[in-house]
Amino acid sequence: MTSPEEAAAKAAVAAGVRLREVAELAELEAVYRLFDVIWRPDPANPPVTTELMRALTKAGNYVGGAYAGDELVGACVGFFGTPAGEVMHSHIAGVSPSMAGRHVGLALKLHQRAWALPRGISVIEWTFDPLVARNAYFNLGKLAAVAAEYLPNFYGGMRDNINGTDETDRLLVHWPISAPEVTAACAGTPHLVHADAELCRGAVVALDRADGGPVRGSLAGDTLLVAVPRDIETLRRADPTTAGQWRLAVRETLGSLLAEGARIKGFDRAGWYVVTRGTKEDER
Repeated sequence: MTSPEEAAAKAAVAAGVRLREVAELAELEAVYRLFDVIWRPDPANPPVTTELMRALTKAGNYVGGAYAGDELVGACVGFFGTPAGEVMHSHIAGVSPSMAGRHVGLALKLHQRAWALPRGISVIEWTFDPLVARNAYFNLGKLAAVAAEYLPNFYGGMRDNINGTDETDRLLVHWPISAPEVTAACAGTPHLVHADAELCRGAVVALDRADGGPVRGSLAGDTLLVAVPRDIETLRRADPTTAGQWRLAVRETLGSLLAEGARIKGFDRAGWYVVTRGTKEDER
């Protein structure tokens, strides 16, 4: 079995980076500048400040950095949650656009996992935008995290280069970092689901896509498929009206299903959430 440290080291080599904790003031300032480049936030609303990161690290929380040579190219910030001593909330993680496609984000999450396990943490949680298909596959597939809750407009208006003026709906995920499925994913075997196979078994399309926009289907089924845009970030810039329609449609479909007790079985990287009203035991 691959140890957490070995999995993180292997991911770092594959990404061409070095991973380590970040705690010194100048290093934390570099994290702040990196996040500023990535998000281009409203100056009055940065995602995290140098001073806050300094306080978090002094209190024993996590700030990790990925370096290409001497250049900081990725960073992740997390703090302890509740129950105390068992949960970490991973607040923000970002990678320089110059490193796109190099899997630096995966290396950072595996480093965070290897850091958390010996400190007694059993679950790392974080939020992500459910409309961003590549992030949904990364979180639910590559990392085998579990969707826990749909959070409408969770952060309010962020007014940055990534979110624009869109509302900030988020999926909260839990990552049980010593679970067998997570261990397998970190060793290179992702959690996969296949929308076509689910359709053959009788799944119902709850939300489809046509001509770039959302098309509502039926919510009458035990297994349902919920589509998201192929590239919401480009759509926000090119057609904010249609992007807003997707936000509302996914909120009303996926959000409503989760609120009534359904759960997300996984995400097909072709752009589909697979949602079930059954339990894990029902599927065995």
